[in-house]
Amino acid sequence: MLWDGLSATRDLGRVYDIASILIRYGFGDMVGRLGLAPVLARAGRVLPLGHMEELVALPTPVRVRHALEEMGPSFVKLGQVLATRVDLFPPEWIAEFGKLQNQAPEVPYKLIRQQMLEDLGASPEAVFAWLDRTPLAAASIAQVHRARLHDGTEVVVKVRRPGIKPVVEADMRLLHRAAQAMEARFEELRQFQPSAMVRQFKGSLGRELDLAAECRHAERIASSFSGSGEIVVPAVHWQYTGARMNVQDFVDGVSLSNLAAVDAAGLDRKLIARRGANAVLKLMFEDGFFHADPHPGNVFVLPDNVIALIDYGMVGRLSDARRNQVIGLLDALVMRDAARVTDVMLEWATQAHADEAQMALDVDALVDQYHGISLGQLNLATMLGDVTALLRANRLALPADLALMIKVFVTLEGLGRSLDPDFDMASEAAPFLRRAMLQRYRPATLLRQGARTLAETTELLAGLPRDIRRLMRSARRGNVKLHVDIDRLDEFGTQLNHAANRLTVGVVLAALIIGSSITLTVRGGPTLLGLPAFGLLGFVGAAIAGAWLVVSIWRSGGGT
Repeated sequence: MLWDGLSATRDLGRVYDIASILIRYGFGDMVGRLGLAPVLARAGRVLPLGHMEELVALPTPVRVRHALEEMGPSFVKLGQVLATRVDLFPPEWIAEFGKLQNQAPEVPYKLIRQQMLEDLGASPEAVFAWLDRTPLAAASIAQVHRARLHDGTEVVVKVRRPGIKPVVEADMRLLHRAAQAMEARFEELRQFQPSAMVRQFKGSLGRELDLAAECRHAERIASSFSGSGEIVVPAVHWQYTGARMNVQDFVDGVSLSNLAAVDAAGLDRKLIARRGANAVLKLMFEDGFFHADPHPGNVFVLPDNVIALIDYGMVGRLSDARRNQVIGLLDALVMRDAARVTDVMLEWATQAHADEAQMALDVDALVDQYHGISLGQLNLATMLGDVTALLRANRLALPADLALMIKVFVTLEGLGRSLDPDFDMASEAAPFLRRAMLQRYRPATLLRQGARTLAETTELLAGLPRDIRRLMRSARRGNVKLHVDIDRLDEFGTQLNHAANRLTVGVVLAALIIGSSITLTVRGGPTLLGLPAFGLLGFVGAAIAGAWLVVSIWRSGGGT
């Protein structure tokens, strides 16, 4: 079984906690089908049912969100990653995942102090002129304290929660096994690609555990706005920064989560909406590296409507090829080129098999919705929502980077409209898209693409003789195998096996009838009902075998 490798001393307690939560929220069938119940039974653990009626009555997305919250930090983070998968989950699920708050009980200062002492090599009281022992915020991975350096600089100290890494590693082991079990036992869940999702989540969570990586992300984005007076990224104090702790400048501004304070400060909502959108769009379409969690709590506004972005734990990346695909999709939608839209979407889809004919029909209907709409009038959030809905309908999934990009678009539009009801994401994005489209066809770009293609072709041709020699050498040694995968071959083999079994029973049945008939003609020996006993018993056995054969054929449809 997939769960046989579980160590009772290492993982079983965590399995028990998770299974108990799932059962309490009405997911007992999933616990059984994942094979968790036998593991717990072997350890003598009994899962409590409790009073579940009220919880089970909640809508399924709500139950899943509550269950993730109770399972702890790793699963809250998992829900936040799932909130980016607009290609896999419908809007009501995305809305619930979006409610997962990255809040957690604060860690006592004495535990935080001990870890800081180890990382700083000196006591926090010696390093900082002042350090607030009460955290400014406590999240699932780390908590933040205000402090002041000896030169008077106001900073925030972000410290990873002590002991969080072993818990996360245990949860990753369980999630990996759960994903394998889901793909093996839940056909309806395979379209969600559990194993791929866990890999994406593991990478994302691993980067968030490294607080120094967050600072590297911040400095990379800061370089994109070097010289700009409109966007601010907090400076990093590297002499105090490591994997478990980082120190950055404190941002003394107004959070966009408090719009009343924004108005009270006399700030310009419309200008803030445009500046924020332009900043993220620049990062996305020009730099290919962007802040992937621009929710209101991560955006502060300083005097003169200057925007400060904080928390770079979650970032997104778009390669040149991916950006070209996005631009090509938008251009094809505007030009009503259904074939090109289908090609781009099939390139995006990660599944090996797709119903291209059905996709073409659905894309034709999608393209028709955008008849006569120019690029400047295109509602990007709505269009991307239509694309993801089409992918869901065809049981296809996007690569993680594109799913994250779409989520950021949706978040940006929602944030922009909360600031300015007349905010139009398409109007803000249109200049970036036009520049990107022009960039694709500039002579320098075409020359660079041609040179790259020529180099790849030359490398392929140069290596062809070597590859042919290796293939021939492997063939002479008998190491070349031809694998033919014929659809339904396993089913055919099973049917052939059943037919052979029935044929064998039929032969034995015929032999039994003939033998019993011969026995009835022999005089002497025991009798039953006046007939030779062995002959009579042979006929009874033949009758039973014959009845089984008839029922077997009838059940398989062979009697119709």
